[in-house]
Amino acid sequence: MSTSTARFTHLNPGFICENCQREVQPLKVGCRNHCPFCLHSKHVDRFPGDRDNPCQGLMEPIAYEFNGKKGLTLVFKCKECGGMGKNKAAHEDEVQADSYELILKLNKPKS
Repeated sequence: MSTSTARFTHLNPGFICENCQREVQPLKVGCRNHCPFCLHSKHVDRFPGDRDNPCQGLMEPIAYEFNGKKGLTLVFKCKECGGMGKNKAAHEDEVQADSYELILKLNKPKS
């Protein structure tokens, strides 16, 4: 099921991670776009949830930062086109929390 606003389509399906092949469950709150086990994502959107990006490359987690509104945010770089993206970390999810150990191994946020 999806809902749309001007530049955001709410999609939250489960998926199989293309990097580690593990099964990823939907979030209880919000939208998951990356694997909680290896933190990789896929370059599928031009705008959140539109699935309209022809690249379809694997996005590697490269850093994390703190966003005053969203909290802990992961930064991704596409291995195919070099495009960048960000998504809120799901490190507090009750079903499948993002690996906090892996998050801390990423580049530290700039002060």
